[in-house]
Amino acid sequence: MQADRYTRLVSWLKVVFPLMALALLSTLFLLSRVIDPEAVIPFADKEIQDRLKGQQVTGPFYTGTTADGDKIAFAAQSLTTSKTERGVNRARNVDVEIDLAGGSQITLDAAEGFFNLAQDNVDLEGDVIVTTSTGYRIESDLLSARMTGLNLKSPGPVDATGPIGTLNAGSMTLTSEAEGGPAQLVFTNGVKLVYTPKGDE
Repeated sequence: MQADRYTRLVSWLKVVFPLMALALLSTLFLLSRVIDPEAVIPFADKEIQDRLKGQQVTGPFYTGTTADGDKIAFAAQSLTTSKTERGVNRARNVDVEIDLAGGSQITLDAAEGFFNLAQDNVDLEGDVIVTTSTGYRIESDLLSARMTGLNLKSPGPVDATGPIGTLNAGSMTLTSEAEGGPAQLVFTNGVKLVYTPKGDE
């Protein structure tokens, strides 16, 4: 009697299991027809188009050494290729550190930077701040620089503070005339200096 029950149970399961499997497959096919493929894309259409138009690198970092032995470290929040100008890269929130061979250090901070490797040039724009280890802090709206050597130029007005006091000028140049020589900071075009003696507060 028990053997007959076992036989009937096995026969019944042989029918039920295939039917359950068929029901599950049918459910999967029905659900797949309801799902909108475009609704599960994790990127917005505008973001995809923007990435296709301009290649983007997040958190780029670069270090190198110039022919004069100065060490340069560059970092930014993002770097994108220009959509209109060939060979130009645009960086946001730029930080540059320059360790001069003579021992001094210069840091540059800017909201944006436009790099042209072919012309060995970078234009820093938007609240550009230059800080030197010799005690100078210089603010400008635009700063142009070479990428393979020490040659910084501000074609427009600059505001500076330093060991000698506060200074305003129509333009500024920071360069090294001799290879491996000391950096020279030169202010021109209507220089106004408010001298602060070292003993004064």
